Amino acid sequence: MLVRKLMSCEAFIAGDRTLLRELLHPDKQPVDLRYSLAHATVAPGDTSTPHALRTSEVYYILSGVGEMHIGDEVQRVEPGDAVYIPPNARQFIRNIGSEALVFLCIVDPAWRVEDEIVFE
Repeated sequence: MLVRKLMSCEAFIAGDRTLLRELLHPDKQPVDLRYSLAHATVAPGDTSTPHALRTSEVYYILSGVGEMHIGDEVQRVEPGDAVYIPPNARQFIRNIGSEALVFLCIVDPAWRVEDEIVFE
């Protein structure tokens, strides 16, 4: 059995400027998974850097309120929302609330640096 404690996972700033903690990744733990799972935080007033992944991604909003941008579409997101982000879609999320925007990121197949393009 593998149990990963969120606060035991190293926090780092991802390429899109979100605060990330990787919970599960098939390259880093002895798990038979296609996907990776990370916990992300965007501070109030902050916006992730526009980026695209060659892979599909799902955000599941845990707390806070945000504005999700995918291509030309924009939609408000809040706790309990799941957002599908198709491969190669330009995307970013903006925290429009007064508390941290916290969400899970599921990337399938698992996230790899060579699969991400960050637009600066």
